Amino acid sequence: MDRKNCSSLNDEFIFLGITSNADLKVTLFIMFLVVYLINLLANLGMIFLIRVDPQLHKPMYFFLSHLSFCDLCYSTAVGPKMLVDIFDKNKSVPFFACALQFLTFCIFADSECLLLAVMAFDRYKAISNPFRYAVDMSTKVYSLLMAGVYLVGLADTLIHTTLTFRLCFCGSKEINHFFCDLPALFLLSCSGIQINELVLFTIFGFIELSTISIVLVSYGYIISSVLKIRSVEGRLKAFSTCTSHLTVVIILQGILLFMNFRPSSAYSLDEDKMTSLFYTLVTPMLNPLIYSLQNKDVKVSMKKLKNKVLF
Repeated sequence: MDRKNCSSLNDEFIFLGITSNADLKVTLFIMFLVVYLINLLANLGMIFLIRVDPQLHKPMYFFLSHLSFCDLCYSTAVGPKMLVDIFDKNKSVPFFACALQFLTFCIFADSECLLLAVMAFDRYKAISNPFRYAVDMSTKVYSLLMAGVYLVGLADTLIHTTLTFRLCFCGSKEINHFFCDLPALFLLSCSGIQINELVLFTIFGFIELSTISIVLVSYGYIISSVLKIRSVEGRLKAFSTCTSHLTVVIILQGILLFMNFRPSSAYSLDEDKMTSLFYTLVTPMLNPLIYSLQNKDVKVSMKKLKNKVLF
């Protein structure tokens, strides 16, 4: 392939956006603007609440604050541009900006998958041996775990970004999507993408297998530990600390498994866009709401903060 015909940093891609139906644009804009604003306020509120309340200065809430940070970052990498493009006739994005958007989105989306596995491990430590929990999950330990999550997310993202944006895009520059996602970019490439697909499948498969295995094994031990508790009240209290996390894991992993392991014959870019809208904007909005509605400590802290503000 003649590299002279490939895209350069001065070139632009053009998003086709969510829909070309003019009648739907106002409805979609209002709906996703509300979703993004709730997402923004809920995640910033969760981060602020955990930071200011000493009662929430525990490993579980340390990880929860980073979950909100990841949600905030990867939804912001996509959301504002998507909202502007609904009414913008020129939905262009520079080549470099496209790469930067994908890089930002992928770092925090990957980190969130890994973080959910770490949070499952944290719950296992807290429930299986509560007397050693403070020692096993010291500040040094959970800080190192969090650093490892971001480093793995960054390494994975750099591999995909480097391989993808070295491809030749010498034909149409129209991306049938609302952000720079790999499947839509692969369709525009006029060079071989076999290596990209192999690397994507291998790394994504490894991360998914690892994270799901850690979650399943952790919850296996958690269930075993909870069943040894004699009182029904004690069992319910132990399970209640896990329900929020388990709900978030099921939603996110369910979407990812559906998107990446469905048959190629069932693949549709229009369907992919709708699913992407859910996990890039709706899921980050739901996560802090799930934790605030189901977690007793968070609800108590919200009440205390509200009373301080009011009185």
